[in-house]
Amino acid sequence: MIRHEFRPAIPLKIGGITLPHDRGLGGHSDGDVLLHAITDALLGRSPRPISVRCFLHRSKWKGADSVVFLREALKRVQGAGYRVSNLDASLILAAPKIGPHAAIIRTRVAELLHVHNNCVGLKAKTPEGLKLENTAIAHAVVLLEKRLPTEGNSDRSPGSESDERVSILCALAPSCLP
Repeated sequence: MIRHEFRPAIPLKIGGITLPHDRGLGGHSDGDVLLHAITDALLGRSPRPISVRCFLHRSKWKGADSVVFLREALKRVQGAGYRVSNLDASLILAAPKIGPHAAIIRTRVAELLHVHNNCVGLKAKTPEGLKLENTAIAHAVVLLEKRLPTEGNSDRSPGSESDERVSILCALAPSCLP
């Protein structure tokens, strides 16, 4: 789980997409709470588990695009012989409403993870009753698949020979159902 507070005068980025809103999420980097949660989930499975916070406390990452952290985490997972099969993520925030932006966020996250769009589950809820109106929280769970020896280190992309196996895996996971 990752959480960031809303702050004025900064852009709001969620899932690698800049959303229209009067406030953004404060953080050492760009504050993208969703990409930080996904990165944390991936880094927890890397050969030497670390947290996204290892990146964030270095001055060179001040204001950095969170895509950089996600790509590094994905590189570590792939280096260990795994790839992402699917992702299930939840956002908790009072505003803005995620529904109108969910499809583009899902598409961007799928692109970053090299998975089919229907293998990215994204839910949004409000923090009603939790007194977290000024906070955005993201939870992410990533299902990893061990690469077959014949697949090498190439990334899976839509249209590849492994689509059939991936489709079966996605059909088994509720978050991947279209």
